[in-house]
Amino acid sequence: MHERVEVVAAIVVDSCQRILMAQRADWQHQGGKWEFPGGKIEAGETHLQALARELEEEVDLKIDPRFCELFKAVHHDYADKQVSLYFYLVKNVSGMAKGMEGQPVLWIDAKTLSQLAIPDANKTIADALLETWPVS
Repeated sequence: MHERVEVVAAIVVDSCQRILMAQRADWQHQGGKWEFPGGKIEAGETHLQALARELEEEVDLKIDPRFCELFKAVHHDYADKQVSLYFYLVKNVSGMAKGMEGQPVLWIDAKTLSQLAIPDANKTIADALLETWPVS
């Protein structure tokens, strides 16, 4: 049995109702696929603390916790690891999104999410987003 990894991810929505996606490095688990930016929750961190830290480290965005709400939690078992992902809708970010680790970033319309190669654990989120789009 593999250890479960706890992860927060941000569904960052801009004023044009586009969503921010970042591409995983080829050497990473699920490398080359596009994902909602985020990362592992460190010991002692709340979900929102982890989300704020990860967004700043990965895509140079600052968030206001008052404009973050849990959209959906997903528990997914890959062959080599188990993950619990907590997806937060995030609005009112400050900064210009850029890949701080050299990764490409992309703003896309929610309706085109299905055309991107995304990790299996993200697919249920993409489907759920489309059902409720646009978010208010």
